[in-house]
Amino acid sequence: MASGASKSAAFLLFIINIALYFIIVVIASWAINHGIIRTRETASVLSIPARIFPIYFPMGNMATGPFIIFSLLAGIVGIAASLTGLHNMLQLNVPNLHTAAASSVTALSLTLLAMGLACKEIDIGWTDSNLRTLEVVTIIVSATQLFCTGAIYVGVQDVAARSS
Repeated sequence: MASGASKSAAFLLFIINIALYFIIVVIASWAINHGIIRTRETASVLSIPARIFPIYFPMGNMATGPFIIFSLLAGIVGIAASLTGLHNMLQLNVPNLHTAAASSVTALSLTLLAMGLACKEIDIGWTDSNLRTLEVVTIIVSATQLFCTGAIYVGVQDVAARSS
Protein backbone atom coordinates (compact mmCIF):
# COMPACT_ATOMS: atom_id res chain seq x y z
CA MET A 1 0.00 0.00 0.00
CA ALA A 2 2.78 2.30 -0.91
CA SER A 3 0.41 4.42 -2.94
CA GLY A 4 -1.22 6.96 -0.71
CA ALA A 5 -4.73 6.47 -2.06
CA SER A 6 -5.06 2.76 -1.36
CA LYS A 7 -3.32 3.07 2.02
CA SER A 8 -5.57 5.90 3.21
CA ALA A 9 -8.67 4.18 1.82
CA ALA A 10 -7.82 0.93 3.58
CA PHE A 11 -7.02 2.78 6.81
CA LEU A 12 -10.36 4.61 6.73
CA LEU A 13 -12.25 1.41 5.89
CA PHE A 14 -10.54 -0.44 8.75
CA ILE A 15 -11.68 2.28 11.19
CA ILE A 16 -15.23 2.22 9.83
CA ASN A 17 -15.31 -1.60 9.97
CA ILE A 18 -14.15 -1.65 13.60
CA ALA A 19 -17.04 0.65 14.55
CA LEU A 20 -19.62 -1.28 12.50
CA TYR A 21 -18.44 -4.68 13.76
CA PHE A 22 -18.59 -3.35 17.33
CA ILE A 23 -22.23 -2.34 16.77
CA ILE A 24 -22.93 -5.83 15.40
CA VAL A 25 -21.31 -7.50 18.43
CA VAL A 26 -23.29 -5.34 20.87
CA ILE A 27 -26.68 -5.92 19.24
CA ALA A 28 -26.09 -9.65 18.64
CA SER A 29 -24.90 -10.11 22.23
CA TRP A 30 -28.01 -8.37 23.50
CA ALA A 31 -30.20 -10.58 21.31
CA ILE A 32 -28.54 -13.77 22.55
CA ASN A 33 -28.86 -12.62 26.15
CA HIS A 34 -32.52 -11.76 25.58
CA GLY A 35 -33.08 -15.15 23.97
CA ILE A 36 -31.43 -17.00 26.86
CA ILE A 37 -33.47 -15.13 29.46
CA ARG A 38 -36.78 -15.69 27.65
CA THR A 39 -36.16 -19.29 26.47
CA ARG A 40 -37.59 -21.10 29.47
CA GLU A 41 -40.93 -19.32 29.49
CA THR A 42 -41.41 -19.09 25.73
CA ALA A 43 -40.14 -22.46 24.49
CA SER A 44 -42.00 -24.56 27.05
CA VAL A 45 -45.19 -24.47 24.98
CA LEU A 46 -43.51 -25.26 21.65
CA SER A 47 -43.41 -28.59 19.84
CA ILE A 48 -40.33 -30.85 19.91
CA PRO A 49 -38.23 -29.50 17.00
CA ALA A 50 -38.26 -25.95 18.39
CA ARG A 51 -37.53 -27.10 21.96
CA ILE A 52 -34.38 -29.00 20.96
CA PHE A 53 -32.43 -25.83 20.17
CA PRO A 54 -31.04 -24.52 23.49
CA ILE A 55 -31.82 -20.88 22.72
CA TYR A 56 -35.23 -19.92 21.39
CA PHE A 57 -35.49 -16.34 20.15
CA PRO A 58 -38.92 -14.95 20.99
CA MET A 59 -38.45 -12.07 18.58
CA GLY A 60 -38.15 -12.37 14.82
CA ASN A 61 -38.80 -15.50 12.79
CA MET A 62 -37.20 -18.91 12.25
CA ALA A 63 -34.10 -17.41 10.58
CA THR A 64 -33.36 -15.26 13.63
CA GLY A 65 -31.35 -17.86 15.57
CA PRO A 66 -28.74 -18.67 12.93
CA PHE A 67 -28.59 -15.02 11.86
CA ILE A 68 -27.81 -13.77 15.35
CA ILE A 69 -25.21 -16.46 16.02
CA PHE A 70 -23.41 -15.93 12.70
CA SER A 71 -23.62 -12.15 13.14
CA LEU A 72 -21.93 -12.41 16.52
CA LEU A 73 -19.26 -14.70 15.07
CA ALA A 74 -18.71 -12.39 12.09
CA GLY A 75 -18.53 -9.37 14.39
CA ILE A 76 -15.86 -10.87 16.63
CA VAL A 77 -13.77 -12.14 13.70
CA GLY A 78 -14.27 -8.82 11.90
CA ILE A 79 -13.00 -6.78 14.84
CA ALA A 80 -9.96 -9.04 15.17
CA ALA A 81 -9.28 -8.92 11.42
CA SER A 82 -9.62 -5.14 11.32
CA LEU A 83 -7.29 -4.61 14.28
CA THR A 84 -4.64 -6.96 12.92
CA GLY A 85 -5.15 -5.48 9.46
CA LEU A 86 -4.43 -2.00 10.81
CA HIS A 87 -1.26 -3.26 12.45
CA ASN A 88 -0.12 -5.17 9.38
CA MET A 89 -0.96 -2.30 7.04
CA LEU A 90 1.35 0.04 8.95
CA GLN A 91 4.29 -2.38 8.46
CA LEU A 92 4.11 -2.02 4.65
CA ASN A 93 5.92 -5.20 3.63
CA VAL A 94 4.61 -8.04 1.50
CA PRO A 95 4.28 -10.79 4.17
CA ASN A 96 2.34 -8.53 6.55
CA LEU A 97 0.04 -7.37 3.77
CA HIS A 98 -0.64 -10.98 2.78
CA THR A 99 -1.55 -11.68 6.41
CA ALA A 100 -3.92 -8.70 6.41
CA ALA A 101 -5.44 -9.91 3.14
CA ALA A 102 -5.99 -13.44 4.48
CA SER A 103 -7.67 -12.22 7.67
CA SER A 104 -9.76 -9.77 5.66
CA VAL A 105 -11.00 -12.56 3.37
CA THR A 106 -11.91 -14.66 6.41
CA ALA A 107 -13.89 -11.79 7.93
CA LEU A 108 -15.51 -11.10 4.55
CA SER A 109 -16.66 -14.71 4.15
CA LEU A 110 -18.27 -14.80 7.60
CA THR A 111 -19.84 -11.39 7.06
CA LEU A 112 -21.29 -12.46 3.71
CA LEU A 113 -22.73 -15.56 5.38
CA ALA A 114 -24.37 -13.38 8.03
CA MET A 115 -25.58 -11.01 5.31
CA GLY A 116 -27.20 -13.91 3.46
CA LEU A 117 -29.02 -14.92 6.63
CA ALA A 118 -30.06 -11.28 7.14
CA CYS A 119 -31.51 -11.21 3.64
CA LYS A 120 -33.35 -14.48 4.33
CA GLU A 121 -34.74 -13.05 7.56
CA ILE A 122 -35.92 -9.95 5.71
CA ASP A 123 -37.51 -12.19 3.06
CA ILE A 124 -39.35 -14.36 5.60
CA GLY A 125 -41.02 -11.46 7.31
CA TRP A 126 -41.58 -9.53 10.49
CA THR A 127 -38.76 -8.64 12.86
CA ASP A 128 -38.53 -6.03 15.60
CA SER A 129 -36.50 -2.82 15.40
CA ASN A 130 -33.35 -4.17 17.07
CA LEU A 131 -33.12 -7.01 14.58
CA ARG A 132 -33.77 -4.66 11.68
CA THR A 133 -30.88 -2.53 12.90
CA LEU A 134 -28.67 -5.62 13.06
CA GLU A 135 -29.74 -6.62 9.55
CA VAL A 136 -28.99 -3.19 8.10
CA VAL A 137 -25.60 -2.88 9.80
CA THR A 138 -24.66 -6.39 8.66
CA ILE A 139 -25.51 -5.55 5.05
CA ILE A 140 -23.57 -2.27 5.24
CA VAL A 141 -20.50 -3.86 6.84
CA SER A 142 -20.44 -6.57 4.18
CA ALA A 143 -20.04 -3.87 1.53
CA THR A 144 -17.36 -1.97 3.45
CA GLN A 145 -15.48 -5.21 4.19
CA LEU A 146 -15.57 -6.05 0.48
CA PHE A 147 -14.09 -2.64 -0.39
CA CYS A 148 -11.51 -3.01 2.36
CA THR A 149 -10.45 -6.42 1.06
CA GLY A 150 -10.14 -4.96 -2.43
CA ALA A 151 -8.01 -2.07 -1.16
CA ILE A 152 -5.71 -4.50 0.65
CA TYR A 153 -5.24 -6.59 -2.49
CA VAL A 154 -4.47 -3.46 -4.53
CA GLY A 155 -1.87 -2.55 -1.92
CA VAL A 156 -0.37 -6.05 -1.97
CA GLN A 157 0.05 -5.88 -5.73
CA ASP A 158 1.51 -2.38 -5.52
CA VAL A 159 4.07 -3.25 -2.84
CA ALA A 160 4.99 -6.53 -4.57
CA ALA A 161 5.57 -4.69 -7.87
CA ARG A 162 7.74 -2.04 -6.22
CA SER A 163 9.85 -4.56 -4.28
CA SER A 164 10.70 -6.72 -7.30
